[in-house]
Amino acid sequence: MSPRVLLAGWLFCWAATVSLPGLATEAQTGRIHVNGEGSAALAPDMATLQLTVTREGKTASDALASNTEAMRKVMAAMRDAGIADKDLQTSQFNIAPRYSRVDPRAGDEPGPRIIGYQVRNGLTVRVRDIALVGKLLDTAVQQGVNEGGQITLGNTDPAAAIDKARQLAMRDALDRARVLASAAGVKTGQILEIHEQSFQGGPAPAPMYRMSEMALADAVPVAGGENEYRVNVSLTIAIQP
Repeated sequence: MSPRVLLAGWLFCWAATVSLPGLATEAQTGRIHVNGEGSAALAPDMATLQLTVTREGKTASDALASNTEAMRKVMAAMRDAGIADKDLQTSQFNIAPRYSRVDPRAGDEPGPRIIGYQVRNGLTVRVRDIALVGKLLDTAVQQGVNEGGQITLGNTDPAAAIDKARQLAMRDALDRARVLASAAGVKTGQILEIHEQSFQGGPAPAPMYRMSEMALADAVPVAGGENEYRVNVSLTIAIQP
């Protein structure tokens, strides 16, 4: 049910608590505490790509010029493939010196010296048609991307799936409360408190392939699978006298 490519672990979590003290009477001192779980799956309808261009040069200017030329080609290719400007965003930019290696056994050798510069420019691409992901990765490599390649598959609007998970979680919690009350020979009363935690989960992302390896393939295979949305509910229910 789950794709190899996705976000690792839980991507987000939110909680809500509803207290209903006015529904309980003074006689209702006994309580039952139960937890319920619910989940709903939804096929992804969008993807986010992390692409990076890395170039080196003897001077910072040389490295920057080479990197800029490559990134311009990558961005132009993304636009030609139908990616809107609002879905292209620079995610990182870095210029760093490269130092010579020093042999610690050579005591009289001078310290490290700058032998060149490296420029890294990252691009985040939001893809609203996941059928294009494999083609876009292949195009990006051909145009100069040589680092990155992580893919995150998501949903534009998961609200309906989350609401379904909430309903299932509440039903599960109430069923558990009824079973416990029956086993104890009591009856459940009013719900005193509701606490909710909601999560989006999925399998770990695919490995960060070397972009040169991607270029050797005719197309990068991408499996959509499903995203799972989970809700945990905790209930506090009064026991009828």
